[in-house]
Amino acid sequence: MANINIFLKTSFILVVLNIGLVSCETSFVDLPQDDKLLDGSIEGLSASESTQFLKGDQAVNEVFNRASGLGPTFVSTSCISCHAGDGKGHPFTSLVRFGQIDETGNHFIKLGGPQLQNRALPGFIPEEIPSGTSFSTFMPPSITGLGLLQYVSDADLIAMTDPEDVDDDGISGNVNWINIPDYAIVSSNAISKNGKYIGRYGKKASAFDLLHQTVNAYNQDMGITSIFNPIDHYSALEIDPEIATSKVNDVVFYLKTLKAPIQRSQNDPAVIRGKVIFNQISCTGCHRSELKTSYSPINSLSNKTFAPYTDLLLHDMGPGLDDGYTEGSAKTSEWRTPPLWGIGLSENSQGGNLFLMHDGRAKSIEQAILMHGGEGQKSKYAFEKLSKEDKQALLKFIKSL
Repeated sequence: MANINIFLKTSFILVVLNIGLVSCETSFVDLPQDDKLLDGSIEGLSASESTQFLKGDQAVNEVFNRASGLGPTFVSTSCISCHAGDGKGHPFTSLVRFGQIDETGNHFIKLGGPQLQNRALPGFIPEEIPSGTSFSTFMPPSITGLGLLQYVSDADLIAMTDPEDVDDDGISGNVNWINIPDYAIVSSNAISKNGKYIGRYGKKASAFDLLHQTVNAYNQDMGITSIFNPIDHYSALEIDPEIATSKVNDVVFYLKTLKAPIQRSQNDPAVIRGKVIFNQISCTGCHRSELKTSYSPINSLSNKTFAPYTDLLLHDMGPGLDDGYTEGSAKTSEWRTPPLWGIGLSENSQGGNLFLMHDGRAKSIEQAILMHGGEGQKSKYAFEKLSKEDKQALLKFIKSL
């Protein structure tokens, strides 16, 4: 009997172990490769930096309500609702900017400008665009690789400008000189002009740095005040901060240290051919394939060469893309060159479809190319003259970014 009991116990243990092994094996899933994801930190962060990155990750996923400071009028209830998976937004999460009609500043601040808050808490009325104002719809951009863009020096940006088109390539490009908020931290190598500084974030390059961009997003997108901007946009009164300063700083650090999108299929002959064509038809005149950072207090961002496919400059895109609205010193037909990195993953955050250009009007990469006018018109015409095979190679290259 003792032998039988030992046999039964041993058999039971083996069965349990086998079940455990099968359970472990079947629980393994194939994780997406790093080049298929937009989220994740840049390499080389210290332990403390990694901790702050995770805090920032939690903060961008926080959903706000009335009790935590939302509104009373707002656009969204969280950062991530506009940037799913850190990617581009959907038309349902688009923003409407209105008011400024020339380069002298927004004349409609007292009427709710520069952003429409189209949602409201119960008991409050959503904003409407005042009659007689110009407006434009802005699609939320991908938020990866932004730290690298912040640390491209002002001198390098100005060196890329060619306002008089001296090289006669049809492409000029200029920076957007903007007024910066009092809380902005200006580096020793920043360049100013008549008291204004260079903007580099936003569709019109109207935000100075990631702190400026983040504070604006909390205030204008969610109606949340901070120590940096304590003015409630609904009442226009100064109120106590509704979000901790440490949390704002964590979000800024998260945005700075999100990794840059990784190009896929780099060894594919069609992708290689497409890159050659991209250069041949002068797409790199605006979508620069190489930029370099200067010094950054975050070591992993210092003196790095990277490929964002933007020059961060304003370019006149012609009457077809002129919405009659502008910000800073930008003209109404001028738009900052959007980075192309990550464009091949945009469908993942846009519901399986593409919504490109500043307002999502283009439903494919080819449509976006064909909408280029002004300084982009020469490249558009060159694209139209390509053979079918060369067009496919070019589009495959862009989708690989």
